[in-house]
Formats: sequence, structure tokens, C-alpha cells
Amino acid sequence: MRDILTVTLNPALDLSTTTDRVVAGPKLRCDTPSADPGGGGINVARVAAELGGPARAFLALGGPTGMRLEAALEELGLPLVRMRAPGETRESLAVHDRHNGEQYRFVMPGPVWSEGDVHDALSSVASTVHEGGIVVLSGSQPPGVPSDFPIELARALRARGAYLIVDTSGPVLELLAKGTDPAPAVLRMDSLEAEDLAGRPLMTRADSARFAAELVARGAAERVILARGADGSVMAGPDGLWQVSAAKVTVLSAVGAGDSFVGAYAFGISSGLSAPESLALGAAAASATVTTPGTTLCTRAMVRGLLAQCGAREIRA
Repeated sequence: MRDILTVTLNPALDLSTTTDRVVAGPKLRCDTPSADPGGGGINVARVAAELGGPARAFLALGGPTGMRLEAALEELGLPLVRMRAPGETRESLAVHDRHNGEQYRFVMPGPVWSEGDVHDALSSVASTVHEGGIVVLSGSQPPGVPSDFPIELARALRARGAYLIVDTSGPVLELLAKGTDPAPAVLRMDSLEAEDLAGRPLMTRADSARFAAELVARGAAERVILARGADGSVMAGPDGLWQVSAAKVTVLSAVGAGDSFVGAYAFGISSGLSAPESLALGAAAASATVTTPGTTLCTRAMVRGLLAQCGAREIRA
């Protein structure tokens, strides 16, 4: 199997709690908070490892919060590659309102990076990845990290023959969508992000698949995956257009579903599965994770149980 290295430059210690009602003004008395490791790449690595993959997590950590986050990950048994962050690792806060059932999420920006910090990260990742390994860049970038970081990372990984998967948003995604050289092997986004880039509604799977093919033609990536939530996902690549369905399940929490998809997809490629087979595995993992409460992720048994509902089918042009 190919090594899987996830890269999380801006991890967070995710605090979650519950209160009777979220309102402005009075002190809100909350339940004892839980603390969980947060950041897209962490969840990706956890799911890939759960499925049996050789997954490691590259993290930039700093200060007492970084130490707490590292300790939490060590308890999970996830192999870590640590880089010193230029400041305190951030925290995020999620508060569940018992009255209306809504969840309010407060996300902090993280420490500001310098040009030297960015150079150190590129060098560290390139020296850490195994020859021919899979690198997953997931989650937000810290302040100070330029939008072209994924392009520079692809360039740094070229000599190692690494397979780069990027799951990002905002200005970074906008830059990649224009076409870059070098480009990642896989670029993933959700439907809202895709519609923003396309400047038009993508009402059907075929609409999304055609736009994914446009992005591939521009040079955004060798393969582009568009997630459509409960309507599954589509993919465009060298072998055509593909679609997978989400399993029919009861949704408890969508937190971590996208990361679970990427983790399972990376595991599939690592295992030698084809891209369409890996796409189906990703859909099963995302479907499994939405059935779990809070930040809980899928298990191997759950993914296997749902895989039959998520088979990949080619979309005929």
C-alpha cells in the first residue's frame, strides 16, 4: 500500500458544549465541554487509518493548546509528524442550543505565518512523504500562507512522485480552478463552491460532472470531484465522467462527512483501487459518518455495510 500523509497547517482544538438557549446579553450557562482534535487533515488521516491504511498526520502545532491537541491524537494512536507553528494553536467552539436544536460554530483564525514558516512547511512535507506516496492537503490555511501554497507543494512533491489530493475553499480554490502548473492529482469541492466558481446553478449530477470536466480541461487537476451532499458525488478525469450515490441513511450530524470521503478515497487509491472504486468508497464513508453524533467518524464496519449502495456508474456524455 502507498503511504498516506495528510497535511494540516491550521489545526484546532475543537471545544463543544450545550446550553439551554443562545441569546445575546446574559451569561450562558453551558455543560462541561468536550475537546476533540480538529482540522480537515486530522479527520482524513483518522478515517484512512480506520480503514487500514498507513496514514500519518503532518501538523503545525504551537503552545499549550498544541500540546493538548498532540496528546489527544496520541491517545487515538495516530502517527504524527510535528512542525512547530509560529504561534498558539487555535481553538474553535461549537454550542448546541437545546431550545431550537441549532448548533452555533465559532472558528478562530490561527497564528500568522511568515514566508520562512511557509518555506519550512514545504521542505518538511517534501522530506517526510514516502516515494510515490499520497499527500492530502485539507482544511483552511493560516493567515500569512499565500493562496498558491498547493501549487508550491505540488512542485516540491514532484521529485518524490507523490500523488497530491487537495480539499480546500475560498481564494485558494479560486486560484486552483483557473488551472495551474503543476496541478494536484485530485481537487475536491462541494456543490456550493462549484456553483460559485461556475457562476450558474448546477442542478443535476450531469451539470456538476460537466463543470468538473471543464475544470480538468483548464488544468485545475487531473481529476475533479464535486460533492452534492445527499445526491452523492461526481468525478471527471482521464477515464470520463462518473457518479456515485449517497447511501440512504438517517442524518445525525454532517460534521466530518467531507473529510471522511477524502480519507476513504485516499485509502482506496493507496490500496490499488481504481478512481471510480475509490469514489464509491468515499461516498460510503461520508454516508456512514453522517449517521454518527457530533464529531464522531465512521468505522470500517459501517463503511463496508453501506458500500453496496454507493456503486460508481459512468455518466455517458
